[in-house]
Amino acid sequence: MAKISVIGSGSWGTALAWLLGNNGHQVTLWSYLQEETAMFCEHHQNTDKLSGVILRDDVIYTCNLEEACKGREMLVLAVPSPVVRSTSAKMAPYVEDGCLIVSVAKGIEDETLKTMSDIVEENIPQANVAVLSGPSHAEEVGKGLPTAIVAAAHNRETAERVQAYFMSPVFRVYTSSDLRGVQLGAALKNVIALAAGMADGLGYGDNAKAALITRGSAEISRLGNAMGVHLRTLYGLSGIGDLIVTCASRHSRNRKAGYLMGQGMSMDDAMTEVHQIVEGVFSAKAGKLLADTYGVEMPIVQAINQVLFENKSAAAAVVELMTRDGKDELEDWK
Repeated sequence: MAKISVIGSGSWGTALAWLLGNNGHQVTLWSYLQEETAMFCEHHQNTDKLSGVILRDDVIYTCNLEEACKGREMLVLAVPSPVVRSTSAKMAPYVEDGCLIVSVAKGIEDETLKTMSDIVEENIPQANVAVLSGPSHAEEVGKGLPTAIVAAAHNRETAERVQAYFMSPVFRVYTSSDLRGVQLGAALKNVIALAAGMADGLGYGDNAKAALITRGSAEISRLGNAMGVHLRTLYGLSGIGDLIVTCASRHSRNRKAGYLMGQGMSMDDAMTEVHQIVEGVFSAKAGKLLADTYGVEMPIVQAINQVLFENKSAAAAVVELMTRDGKDELEDWK
């Protein structure tokens, strides 16, 4: 049994606390809100964001970050990507040398173009940092439905530690050395999911969604190739796997936000309606900046940025995508 704290008590953090507790570990769940901690103490569940997923009686709840961080073998950083920097900076004084920190947020910081693991390593250099990513909606993990995911780290020993902590009969964990590739796929699939949701909101069919998923995967792969990541990663669980589930699932907050915008709602109103942070909105900026930096053509990512930040309608963006000059799919003509 390991002493583990989950830093962040949203739907994903709650689901992982449930999983780790059921794996026999001593789990502490941290929230930055006193009233949320009180809710967990009374109900042993997140009644707002993941109702019905009941945590074990021995889970400890706290809003004291020092208490959550000290003396732990592993810290699971489960706050949304826009607050990973601020939260990890606050954690730093309390993290012991060599402590394993597993980042599970999906995003790229648009100001710096750094991954979540880059930010954690910058703020907590004494930590041993890994990431966990893949097609894994909290609503299904919390019900014990079969899920497969990837643990990535700088070395095999660290990745296998993460694998051992999380593996269960309903939660299969693979390992990877491709930290950047795993995180690139995780962040940019949210942008494509916004596009898929917009297509649904506009009343388009399965053909349109299949095209967006396929061409979105091609855009992510082109960027990944330019950035030197393993293309097998982007064709794996944290790439195409996560892309499929996020574009198609009713649980996807990014798809839902896109759907609302496709129906005419503004970005701000859609984010309010979803009632959770829509990370694809933040990753869209980063995706465009990365495409510009590496000189990679990413028309879907470009179109989503225009809808989000330039007041272009989703319908107009689709027309522009469909009427672009004809292209070769494989770009291999001699």
